[in-house]
Amino acid sequence: MTDRYASFAHSGAGRFLVRRLGLPDPPSLRRHRPGAEFVGPFTLGGGGRLAEPTRHILDKLPTAAGGADERTAALIFDATGIADSSGLRALYEFFHPVIRSLRSSGRVIVLGSPPELCPSAREATAQRALEGFVRSAGKEIGRGSTAQLVYVAPGAEEATESTLRFLLSGRSAYVSGQVIRIGPAAVTAPDDWDEPLVGRTAIVTGAARGIGAAIAQVLTREGAHVVCLDVPAAGEDLSNVANELKGTALQLDLTAADAPRRLADFIATRHVHADIFVHNAGITRDKTLGRMDEGHWASVIDVNLASQERINDVLLAENLLGGNGRIVSVSSVSGIAGNRGQTNYATSKAGVIGLVQASAGAVAERGLTINAVAPGFIETKMTAAMPMFVREGGRRLNSLAQGGLPVDVAETIAWLAHPASGGLNGNVVRVCGQSLLGA
Repeated sequence: MTDRYASFAHSGAGRFLVRRLGLPDPPSLRRHRPGAEFVGPFTLGGGGRLAEPTRHILDKLPTAAGGADERTAALIFDATGIADSSGLRALYEFFHPVIRSLRSSGRVIVLGSPPELCPSAREATAQRALEGFVRSAGKEIGRGSTAQLVYVAPGAEEATESTLRFLLSGRSAYVSGQVIRIGPAAVTAPDDWDEPLVGRTAIVTGAARGIGAAIAQVLTREGAHVVCLDVPAAGEDLSNVANELKGTALQLDLTAADAPRRLADFIATRHVHADIFVHNAGITRDKTLGRMDEGHWASVIDVNLASQERINDVLLAENLLGGNGRIVSVSSVSGIAGNRGQTNYATSKAGVIGLVQASAGAVAERGLTINAVAPGFIETKMTAAMPMFVREGGRRLNSLAQGGLPVDVAETIAWLAHPASGGLNGNVVRVCGQSLLGA
């Protein structure tokens, strides 16, 4: 759906009124285009244990000049050397002179140590303080720029490349204010960073339209063979998506009693195993709690949460995910902040976060990962049907002052599904333009 306000704000008269009246000013975001290089230059500061590994990664990136705008494209600071609160001054000393010269669609990345792994309370305190800095910076920099904090555990220094590539590229255009955790993992770089999923099979539920179709498209672009799964009622749309991508269509109601068995048999018979499983299928049945009937409650919990539990059980019990396999679940900002009229939906999406975090340890023991994305306001047919003022509120109440696109969710999932993202496990990454609601 067209964002008419953003179109007006970018017009000559609109720009004048936006500045004069202090109205929201949605920037034009630089999203990924196949074959596009990273825009430089990058500025790296700090002197902890991540400085050298990060410099090595930056030196490998194919960069292009920013055209007429030669200002810094990314400010990256290694804060792992900060051992107490007095050391936090280094953040000010690095960013203060240069933060206002960051170019449009620029990137701020702070690298830290997980507070719970720090050897002293003072160091843990200083490292935890980085979250407040990054989230505030993300709300100040404007012009489509984003800010992230990446906690890298000791021993995970060589597992950061896929994350830095994602955060420095247009793939992360609608991700901001996030705290990402990377743990130790054996990571092998792909032969081709543009098609890292060649030879891998991905299954995407709810793939017939919207975000699910975008996920299938991006994973195909990255080289995967995608099995597009949806309910029989969406069969025609499902076939169209699968045919366009040269993938496979699988009609299956995930709430059916025999769905896990049928899915397991399909994987074992057709593919031996899957490499990536994306739990995207979901429904809404919105009513305030006092007006909600039991069927609306039960159906949302079953589709959005319980079906994921049942599928994960069979995937793990029967070893249907290959080595270095990935499970990615779609949650929602509603599961973090709650939402009026969505007690059922928010409960299910908070449960998805719980499922990911509770499963991370057992999944890691098998050499697999499980993570979640939590979209905010994304431009889909569902959000287009919202009342106008609710829709406009959803679009503007984030640091980027606009709604995201289905491709923004898909790009984030592709990063979590990347074969070099083995250090990412148990993360919940919001794709919300740094929503001003929720944590």
